[in-house]
Amino acid sequence: MNILDENIPFGQRQPLADRGIHFRQIAREIGREGLDDREQIIPMLHRLRRPTFFTRDQDFYKPELRHPGYCLVYLDVLPGQVAEYIRRFLRHKAFRTQAQRMGKVIRLRHGGIGCWQVKLEAERALSW
Repeated sequence: MNILDENIPFGQRQPLADRGIHFRQIAREIGREGLDDREQIIPMLHRLRRPTFFTRDQDFYKPELRHPGYCLVYLDVLPGQVAEYIRRFLRHKAFRTQAQRMGKVIRLRHGGIGCWQVKLEAERALSW
């Protein structure tokens, strides 16, 4: 299940839907507006079945947030590039399947991908 944070621009939803990418967005299809990052969003992710959570909030790119039951993706890109980078991420050879994404905290940016993974102490860098 792909979850978009409420900070993902509304205009980026349609390009994702047009590409067949299914998602729910906080404050629209799931949860409510103004959920607290750590106190409410993280517990919600624990209750969902293997979600991948996409956000523009850099506070989610922290190794201590790694958990085997979900994936966090911080989009360090311009607001108008969000849909493009989500699509590229979901097609990346290292993250194509839900199983490949679980247990990771990821940062997407133009220059590449940063990744913290459960049971690994060092951040990995991957290229597009």
